[in-house]
Amino acid sequence: MLLLFVLTVSASCNQQEPELVQPSVINNEDQKILRNLKEVQWPKAYREQDTLLLDRILGDDFQMIDAGGTWSNKVKELEWIKENAMENDSFFYEIKRLDILPNGTALICGTGHIFNDSTETIYQSSNILIKRKDAWKAVASHVSGIKKLD
Repeated sequence: MLLLFVLTVSASCNQQEPELVQPSVINNEDQKILRNLKEVQWPKAYREQDTLLLDRILGDDFQMIDAGGTWSNKVKELEWIKENAMENDSFFYEIKRLDILPNGTALICGTGHIFNDSTETIYQSSNILIKRKDAWKAVASHVSGIKKLD
């Protein structure tokens, strides 16, 4: 009996610990939804000052850290787009990383490209979204590295 206990403990100690974060599991439908949300819907909300659309995208617990380190939340973002029309000629978001985890969390990271006349400004951002009741909601965003390109 003691030998069986020792062998069981020894075998369990030799097993590798499971990874805390499982590899990305990308469901094709969720990937399409998330790409559309970040590349089409989110920019449209800001461009058209559409607070109803942005309200559907952001979770009630949304928080953002802008390039200057200032924290914002959903209420402040809705107020901001209502008062600040976009003044650029065009904009697109280039997704460089899209991970969908088995627990219903998604990471979308990439580069925003803003064009005014012949000047391009870029920024880097990361976004965390959570699938709640079959709808993806943004809960966190971080923007950094704003720079004008020559």
